[in-house]
Parts: sequence; structure tokens; C-alpha cells
Amino acid sequence: MAAPPPTLFGMAPERGRWVYVALGLVMNLAIGSIYAWSVFRKPLEAFFSVGATESLLPFIVFLALFAFTMPVVGGLLDRYGPRLLSVAGGLIVGAGWLLGSQSTSMTMLALGYGLVGGIGVGIVYNCPIAVAARWFPDRRGFAVGAAVLGFGLSPLLTAPLANALIASVGPLATMAYVGVVAVVAIVVCGLPLRFPPAGWAPAGWAPSAAAAAGVDLTRSEMVRTRQFWGLWLCFFIGTLAGLMAIGIAAPVGQEVFLLAPATAAALVGVFAVFNGVGRPIFGALVDRLGTRTTAVANLGLIALAALLLWAGSGTSAPAVYVVGFAALWLCLGGWLAIAPACTAAYCGTKHYGPNYGLVFTAYGVGAIAGNLLAGSLRDLVGSYAAVFLPVAALAAAGVAAAYLFLGPPVLAERG
Repeated sequence: MAAPPPTLFGMAPERGRWVYVALGLVMNLAIGSIYAWSVFRKPLEAFFSVGATESLLPFIVFLALFAFTMPVVGGLLDRYGPRLLSVAGGLIVGAGWLLGSQSTSMTMLALGYGLVGGIGVGIVYNCPIAVAARWFPDRRGFAVGAAVLGFGLSPLLTAPLANALIASVGPLATMAYVGVVAVVAIVVCGLPLRFPPAGWAPAGWAPSAAAAAGVDLTRSEMVRTRQFWGLWLCFFIGTLAGLMAIGIAAPVGQEVFLLAPATAAALVGVFAVFNGVGRPIFGALVDRLGTRTTAVANLGLIALAALLLWAGSGTSAPAVYVVGFAALWLCLGGWLAIAPACTAAYCGTKHYGPNYGLVFTAYGVGAIAGNLLAGSLRDLVGSYAAVFLPVAALAAAGVAAAYLFLGPPVLAERG
């Protein structure tokens, strides 16, 4: 077994590895500004004279490119390392925001900000997750959840700041400011990232029987397992509900629950806290309770939250809005820890980058489906309230899928 370096950041490896988690958290704060998109929507609708579906287009394109870049980049991590990919991705993220700030139409915004920015985030997002997964075989769920905590917490900072800037300089100029800050944060925090030496393990840690057997599934082997398809389906449903909630949070607060724009923007920041803490919470639950139980609990909570919002729509009940959307954002954050932790647990870490990249396509499909569903129903029936009942039905189906298809790791089924 390879010996570890004597110190990391001046500390023993078991302590120094937590610095990588902190760096990943800051990087995710920068790229997670996409989750403040709902604050931009109504100003952009007024600026470009478009409807609800059009104002969701850049968000949908961004999330789709983010998700579908992941499988490509996952295969490059071992070749180029997390440092180079983080820097390259950070520059592309900044370019996306800056191109968006120069847009003269919603289509240009979707192509510049959505396409370019989405690719950049797809490159960056892979890096701290893969680093945390390899440095923490003993606490993988919690460490990955903590690293991506910043992605969920980002709107806590960016939503009120963006709302204030939009009121002062307009939505497009605000995008330029966000882009500059994002580049600096990603590049500075990405430069120290690296993987542990081959064969390194924390002192005193004994791997599970499956991990000790050294079995690692390739992508082609992974897709032949029922656990992969169960995980993909549940991840799709969880992200459909959560990303729909993120895209419409501020407009629903204003239109359905009659909140002031500043109040709705402030609540987006509050919801971001739930999205953020959902990652380490559900990651720790995976470590403790396993995939099936955690996924069932998560999807069951989504179903209850959607039913609550459907029943309370039009009643001017802000408490219903806050509880329902907090739960949806919490559960989305949960899936951003459940899915990577389960991919590593089911399939090992040797091919983790390509494997999780493929699993992550569920996020992109969910982003497209959830936001098109919300925007289309809003334009067709005149209210976002119509979306919550179908979301509840999908979540209930997800509970059944989790119970049927998510079980023990698939390593023993190889062959």
C-alpha cells in the first residue's frame, strides 16, 4: 500500500483532507449562483417582454449542459487531474456569465449564459466531488455532501445580492458582476485540489467486504444493474421536483402566495439553507441507513410537500409556501449527496468519474422536464399551482421505485 504524503497543508492527511472539502464548498458557492435564477426571471421577462416559459429557457439550457457535460468530464479527471479541470472550468463559467450580460434577447442569453456557463459548471462540479470521494472512503456520504453544500447555500448570498444589484444596475449588468466573482473563487480554490496517492486509506479504517474485494464496475457493467436504473429514476424524480421548485420559487411566492418581490427574494436565500444542509444530512443518512431507506424518506417528503403546496395554493398562506418550498429544496440538496455516495458505494471509485457522470444525466433530464412542466402549465392555465399535483404523483412513484430497485451494492452481481 502506498505511503501517504507526510503532511497536507501542514497537517496529517486525516486532518488535512478536510481542507479539500472546504475548498470544494467555496467552489460550489461560486457555481451554485445558478440557483438564484428565479430572482432574475421576472426582471428578464419585463426587460425582454417574454413569458414564463421563455424566461426559464436559459435556466433549462444551463442545467442540461451542466448535466450532460458531466459524463464527458468524468472520464478526463484521471488524465488531467482536478486542478487543471477546475481552472479551465472556472474560466468557462465566467465567460458564460459575461456573455450573458451582453445578450440582446432571451435566445442569446440561453446560448451564451446557458450553453457556455452550463458547460463550465459541468467541468468544475465534478472536481471537488471526486476529490472528496477519494479522500474519504470512510465517510464518503458526509464528505461529498459537505463539499457540495456550497452549491445549495449559494442563493443565500447571491439571491439578495443579485436582487439589490438588479434594482440598481439591471439584470444583465448584474450577471457580469457575478461572473467576475465566480472566476476568482473557482480558480483560487481549484489550484490546490489533488487526489490521494494510489492505495491510500485513513489510519485505522477497515474497508467493507465489497470494497476490500477490490471490485470496481465500469460504466458498461454499471448500466446492466437494476440498482443503476433505480438510482437514475429516483434521482430524476427528485431533481425534477427540486429544480422546478428552484426555477419558480420567487414567482410562486409573488403570484400564488401574494408576497412582495423583496420578501420572495429573501426567502429564496432561506430555502438555499435547506438545500445546502440537505446535502450533508442525507449524505450522512446514506452512510448510516443505506440507499433504499434514505431515498424512500426523501421522495416521500417531496410527495407530502407538493401535496401541501397544491392544497394551500391561492389561500394567501405564506407558512404553507415556506414549509413546502423549504422541503422541496431540502430534498433536492439531499439527492446531490445521495446520488454520488450511492454511485461510489455500488460501483467502487476506480471508474467513479465516468460512472457518476452517467448517473448525473438524470439531473439534466429532470431539469428540462421539471421546468418545462412548470412553465408550460403556468402559460396554459395561468397559475403555477397546477404543477404540484403531478409532482406529488411522480414522487409517490419514486417511492415505489426506490423500494423495488435500490438495495445492497451491486458489486457481488458483477459478471
